[in-house]
Amino acid sequence: MRIIFSVHREISATEEEILSLMVKAYEAGAWCFDLPSSKHLKSFNELKRLTDDQDLIGIGHLEAEEGISFLGKPLHRFESKVISTVKKNIVPPQWIHHFFPDPTPSEVFTQKEIDRISFDPSRFERAVSRFDPQESPFLLIGGKYTDWLLGLGRIDLLRETIARVKERKFIPVFAGEWATYLLPKAKSLDASAYAVPINKKWSYFDLNQACSFIKKLEKPVISLSPLADGKLWEEPEEAFSFLFEELKVYSAIAEVASEGEILKIFASLEKIPSLIPPRKT
Repeated sequence: MRIIFSVHREISATEEEILSLMVKAYEAGAWCFDLPSSKHLKSFNELKRLTDDQDLIGIGHLEAEEGISFLGKPLHRFESKVISTVKKNIVPPQWIHHFFPDPTPSEVFTQKEIDRISFDPSRFERAVSRFDPQESPFLLIGGKYTDWLLGLGRIDLLRETIARVKERKFIPVFAGEWATYLLPKAKSLDASAYAVPINKKWSYFDLNQACSFIKKLEKPVISLSPLADGKLWEEPEEAFSFLFEELKVYSAIAEVASEGEILKIFASLEKIPSLIPPRKT
């Protein structure tokens, strides 16, 4: 499971388009797929039906805020206020425009309000019920709210989410965007692995510091954006060598939008024999 294929993240992609590329990836040798949306999940289940291959593995996505409420309402309804608070307390000035390009209201949460953000069991159950641990045993608990909740000092809510995921017999993977902020704090969480954007070119907020953190972690790390949002397509072999041989990450979620990109990834892996495990049996 060194390369996890993420097919057609574009909102406009149809289930048929997603399934078509999943079939091509499967025929090329892929057996693990990233499932960031309900369309991906449906396409993956159809792939399993078509191939009758029960060894295929899917990694579902559970957004961190899906089981979190503020005063009885979904936390995402207060996103502008969350952003204002996070911008004020956490994000380095040079990264603010990158992560928050649009101006946001200046109103921030008070500490008393932050303390009133709570775990919402009923909303969590509705969200997690989309998945079946037999079909997609791994759940990537992520999205922007992982970093934001950490920034609000509510790691307890993430801890509760992970505990509930494990109760439902899923394997939790804790994911976020800001590697140098998230990884030191994530060590206290009972996740099975971590996933952060890291590649040969960049990681947030500092590549060298992120690499240092990753090398010290005892649990597996999954690279998000291993090809630097497409900037490393001309040198995929070097990109994967950096991640797997130098940094020793466990796996990478590679986004593909065409059969050519699928074949290019496999061609680059063939030059690094140690990166091609046998198909799961």
